[in-house]
Amino acid sequence: MIPFLDNKQPLPDAYDIRNLSKNYGKFKALDNVNLTLPEGKIIGLLGKNGAGKSTLMRCMLGFLTHDGEVSLDGRQIHHRDHKVFEQVGFIPDVSGLDDRLTVQQTIDYIKGVNPRWNDGTAQKLLAISSLPLTKKVYKLSKGMKTKLYLLITLSLDVKFLLLDEPTLGLDIAFRKEFFNTILGEFFDETKTLLISTHQVEEVEDLLQEIIFIDEGKIILHEEVESLKTRFRIVTVPTDKKDLVMVHKPKSVSKTLGFVSVILDSSIEIPDAIYARPNLADIFMAIVGGSNESN
Repeated sequence: MIPFLDNKQPLPDAYDIRNLSKNYGKFKALDNVNLTLPEGKIIGLLGKNGAGKSTLMRCMLGFLTHDGEVSLDGRQIHHRDHKVFEQVGFIPDVSGLDDRLTVQQTIDYIKGVNPRWNDGTAQKLLAISSLPLTKKVYKLSKGMKTKLYLLITLSLDVKFLLLDEPTLGLDIAFRKEFFNTILGEFFDETKTLLISTHQVEEVEDLLQEIIFIDEGKIILHEEVESLKTRFRIVTVPTDKKDLVMVHKPKSVSKTLGFVSVILDSSIEIPDAIYARPNLADIFMAIVGGSNESN
């Protein structure tokens, strides 16, 4: 069993999740999840399709009914609890923008209804956004819609930002610009980002902590550097593969006469070549491959 970091006592300015479970009929999307997310961290949420990532975030936002408790700054979040958005911003994979409005009308509407709107931040982001103010939302490209949603979210003075596959379907240049904007305009030592993404390699260097979730259960929650020191890539010639296969690795790759696996860093293999794994490597070693049914 892989250990995970989990503070038993709630921390100030923290998300605190206790015994959280969510069922859709007979399907258990979340199974007794316990997490504490403190301020001042960039945290990755990694799981296979159907693992429970989006459901977890929607419970954290009060979008879904559930069993267990979700608290923020010591106050329990209830279903459809609008007060959560006084401290939390959310960027989903599909925006809820009104296609009938122009870009300017969208900005004006959010500014008018949200007391946490920061007009200085909004104007700064607008100046570098290239957003066409008079164009209606339905005429915007996927990238421009995401940019508008990002501008709106980052213009709110909140402590937590939840990102659920925010750059899905966008090209690599825009994905890089997206995360650079978030780091430059939102994150500091008083705020927390929780990023759910399948493209973990793009954000790996940003992450301070990582959460692995599988079949609705939290498998691991650990500091990234600590985790990477516990594992390494072990490569041996194919004729010596039994030396690594005896450890029953979940992920095996074969190239040009060599076999590579991810093993605990305490394991020594004669004449092996060692390398530092990335988060995707470690995820495959702990959780295994994708579930086609999900």
